[in-house]
Amino acid sequence: MKINIRRGARVSTSLTVVAAIAVFGLASVSSATTKHHAKKKVAVATFKVETPPKASVTETGSTLLYPLWNLWAPAYTSKYHQVNLTTGGTGSGTGIADAASGTVNIGSSDAYLSPSVLSATPTLMNIPLAISVQVIAYNIPGLHAHLKLNGTILSGIYKGSITNWNDSAIQSLNPSVTLPNLPIVALHRSDGSGDTFLFTQYLSRQNAAWNSSVAYGTTVSWPTIANSLGENGNGGMVSGCGATPGCVAYVGISFLSSVLGGGMTYASLLNGDHQYVLPSQATAATQAAGYAKITPASGTISMINGRVKGGYPIVNYEYGIVNKSQSSSSTAKAVRSLLEWCINPKLGNSPRFLNQVSFLPLPTKVAVASLKQIQKIQ
Repeated sequence: MKINIRRGARVSTSLTVVAAIAVFGLASVSSATTKHHAKKKVAVATFKVETPPKASVTETGSTLLYPLWNLWAPAYTSKYHQVNLTTGGTGSGTGIADAASGTVNIGSSDAYLSPSVLSATPTLMNIPLAISVQVIAYNIPGLHAHLKLNGTILSGIYKGSITNWNDSAIQSLNPSVTLPNLPIVALHRSDGSGDTFLFTQYLSRQNAAWNSSVAYGTTVSWPTIANSLGENGNGGMVSGCGATPGCVAYVGISFLSSVLGGGMTYASLLNGDHQYVLPSQATAATQAAGYAKITPASGTISMINGRVKGGYPIVNYEYGIVNKSQSSSSTAKAVRSLLEWCINPKLGNSPRFLNQVSFLPLPTKVAVASLKQIQKIQ
């Protein structure tokens, strides 16, 4: 057995998650999500894992999913020594591109495939592997309150029309908080990023002006403003924000412990049901449960800003981007085996792994659909 870890620039691999679990409330994540779909239990035997042949499997992409791959990889290969598994945190854009070109077997992405990518490579699939959350972090020295923010305010910050933390638009939403006259520094990803896809989709769905001028994607043309910084990877967003008083940054939940450890905190966001909601085990599970029944067989759906009462608005499926046609039957079987293991509720989708990075397990209906996609890999 051999595990190779390929790191993208400024990707943190720290998994000091005790603080994240305590704050995010994920000690009983499996029981919370099970309540939403307990009536449709499927026998664990449905998720049988194939025994793989000797093979090499390569994965790269999402820096949000990368810490989970760092847990999955050694656990899987300790059971299946014959698989040489290489993982990397390079950003969702690279994960999608490399899976499409055949450079890697699995591209990890926080974003589903765009119509243009599917048109160019129709044999690609986006397979839900788990559920994640994005938080809006900020660094206001001495302030640890969870500010209320929304897509209109955030779009104003990223377009340069809201420049200080004591701006009347922010203060009016947070009348009990004394906000400082501190310049806001807007951090964004400089690499192709699923987190950028999620964040800009939230802005687009809450602010028509942003949608018409910038829109959303894994890369966008960020407005040119005085106080902004581009960072590479979630690790770069966290370290950059920690080093920049006044910053605001969008960060994947698997880096929450680093956010909290760096003296930052995170916002309560306006959801599609006109409620301000903090990210938590319960609010993320509520949002995901609102989409379990309507998630299509392809897994392609946005849960961003959905009208779900009590749901946190930036919740997403984490995808494995895989070509149905692999280079050989042995490689295909190894890829199937690995992904079967990842979505198995007793294995990769169990609390043992997901709680460590504050992820949620797939609802049973979605896991079954993912399994059907995995079985198409040849």
